[in-house]
Amino acid sequence: MENKWVRINVLGVAISVTNMSEAVTAIQGWIKRNEHHYVCVTGVHGVMECQRDPYLTSVHNESGLTVPDGMPLAWAGRIEGFKDMGRVYGPDLMLEVCRVSVKERFSHFLYGGNAGVAKELRENLEKRFPGIRVVGTYTPPFRPLNSEEETDLADRVARAKPDVFWVGLSTPKQEYFMAKYLSKLDTKVMVGVGAAFDIHTGHVRDAPEWIKKLGMQWAHRLIQEPRRLWKRYLYNNPRFVCLYLKQYLLKQRSNQNS
Repeated sequence: MENKWVRINVLGVAISVTNMSEAVTAIQGWIKRNEHHYVCVTGVHGVMECQRDPYLTSVHNESGLTVPDGMPLAWAGRIEGFKDMGRVYGPDLMLEVCRVSVKERFSHFLYGGNAGVAKELRENLEKRFPGIRVVGTYTPPFRPLNSEEETDLADRVARAKPDVFWVGLSTPKQEYFMAKYLSKLDTKVMVGVGAAFDIHTGHVRDAPEWIKKLGMQWAHRLIQEPRRLWKRYLYNNPRFVCLYLKQYLLKQRSNQNS
């Protein structure tokens, strides 16, 4: 089905002009209409990964939604005149969809995390949202699935028939996975939520709300996992600012000359 969402161009990545409420409503609508889509939850890191990989850019641009996971992408939308564009933070999106799913009777499948994390997340969601239907979990290996594992996963999903398939891998692994497997698995909507599995099981501490609003959540994450994340944030963030500023100034100059 044709994607009718307005998008802004952020360094070649088409970011959907949306906010939390609209994103949740879109997912609800897809499930009810039996449409099949995947959702990329993308911040600065995802945009910068796309600069090195044209295929990853196409995965983002062909999604049902590519939502602004970080405040810089929401600010970019507001700069372009979309005042209602807001951050759609992956872990929060997961909770909002789970919340509405209890009434709607939508079902969920949890794919990702280290050993035992998906099952732990299932238990936590069932406590937090009484009546929620989590119909399956799967902890993948730290490599692409082999043919036997693909068959096993497809069989499990075929039996469960989940409405929402949550993918808790890192970027860009989760985006590659969704683009490849949406048509292969018996589910309706795939959503890549990255660290949400670890955050909602307490393995990673979430940032306070005031830090999120300032766009400084990256610093909170960096303090917790400096060895893994230093390059992502201390290299990617300044480079993103420079490249986006260049894009913005070139667009302003073009508008003035037209």
